[in-house]
Amino acid sequence: MAHGDKRESVSIKRLFTGVPGLDEALGGGLPEYSFNLIAGSPGAGKTTLIQQIMFTLATPELPALYFTVAGEPTLKMLRYQQQFAFFDTTKLNSSIRFINLSEEALEADLTALLGTIVSEVQQASPGMVVVDSFRSVVRAARVADGRGMALDDFLQRLALHLTAWQATTFLVGEYPESDLQDNPVFTVADGILWLSQSIERNSVVRKLQVVKIRGQASVPGLHTMRITDAGIHVFPRMFRRPSSSVAPRPEKRLSVGTAELDGMLGGGIPAWDSVLVAGPSGSGKTALAAQFIAEGLKLGQPGVVAMFEERPGEYLKRARALGLDLEVMIRDRLLEVIYLRPLDLSVDEALLEIQAAVGRVAAERLVIDSLSGFELALAPTFREDFRESLYRMVGTITASGVTVFMTSEVTESFTDLHFSPDLVSFLTDDIILQRYVEMEGKLRKVMTVVKMRGSHHSNALWTYEITDAGLVLDKMLAGYTGIITGVARREFPGEPHG
Repeated sequence: MAHGDKRESVSIKRLFTGVPGLDEALGGGLPEYSFNLIAGSPGAGKTTLIQQIMFTLATPELPALYFTVAGEPTLKMLRYQQQFAFFDTTKLNSSIRFINLSEEALEADLTALLGTIVSEVQQASPGMVVVDSFRSVVRAARVADGRGMALDDFLQRLALHLTAWQATTFLVGEYPESDLQDNPVFTVADGILWLSQSIERNSVVRKLQVVKIRGQASVPGLHTMRITDAGIHVFPRMFRRPSSSVAPRPEKRLSVGTAELDGMLGGGIPAWDSVLVAGPSGSGKTALAAQFIAEGLKLGQPGVVAMFEERPGEYLKRARALGLDLEVMIRDRLLEVIYLRPLDLSVDEALLEIQAAVGRVAAERLVIDSLSGFELALAPTFREDFRESLYRMVGTITASGVTVFMTSEVTESFTDLHFSPDLVSFLTDDIILQRYVEMEGKLRKVMTVVKMRGSHHSNALWTYEITDAGLVLDKMLAGYTGIITGVARREFPGEPHG
């Protein structure tokens, strides 16, 4: 080849698996004609995952062959798999054939086993081949103890045949993690999906990891996975790659629905910021969040409210008591109120639910009420990394052009100034603090703007009330000392300090 010539790259077609979230985790789909391994512990969802992929991809023109090597009868396996929505009985024996190889495996004859697979594949010319459970082949090789074909030889021959047939191939089996270092099948495979179950306290969470996928960049890390009536649903871990196509941040501010608070914020909340409203129970955090959403709707800015503590019906009823009729906006598809409190929730699962709602209404404003309830809804295995996960989630949402308004309940301490129970305040651009203060024998609500990143703001302290018209600022506090301690005292001119 002459100097400067360029070779044309070979284009690899990517297959869409039909498993929600899996194609994204893989980096764009499954490479056609690839040789893949689906491994993991018992009960992790391996058989369900591969059958969901198979029922999606198999057609009469490109049928699938499913070799079962385990001792479990095929009919028993199908009896349970047909409970899932992806199972299509019309594809059986036309687009999909099940072939039981239990006898060959029991006889520990890898030569006969390979011969049967080769013969069946040559006759069918399939587009997809599955061997489940491949672990049984390994056991057969150990039983043979040198009397037949060696396992390494069997694997190399099988991989050679499968590649020559131009079939997308899957080997399914139970493997300990130690096999990653020693088992030759892991070296031969083009793709490796590792399924596991994370157990902590009373919580069990299924996870999927793309250990290896040749020729494309997969999303790194462990991805949460649920088995539902529809089959497997993968929730890819949030991972934002740098993009030059992100639109520049607009030079505008969003009103929170209260002129005095907008003034304290320097004219409102900068668009695409993340805001944290922190305060004790009953201080009016949810009321302020509802006003933020309602004001946006008045200005033609659609919104989403993600609830973690009370159900949508209760939230809308409370909003009506504040003079905010949000139900009309829901009917007009300008607002969605979603309740996120399933068992053992993951941050990625919540993000995908929120992103879907944001997309449906083209939302510009988002309320998360509250971070305290959000953390409680998480499975224990995710709570340890709550701050890191929240950082990724907020960054992903604001980067898509949405202004995020979050609430957080803090345990009131009259001697300390706490913004959030999990030290998440540094993750947000702006912080509004609400607290109770004793003033002249009465308990009053006081609000201030603690932080605005890259923007000027007022340092004043204002008293406020929750009325039928919502949150209303009363007066700016002046001439008082000790407000931050929770016990305010009027400062009279000429009175000595001490």
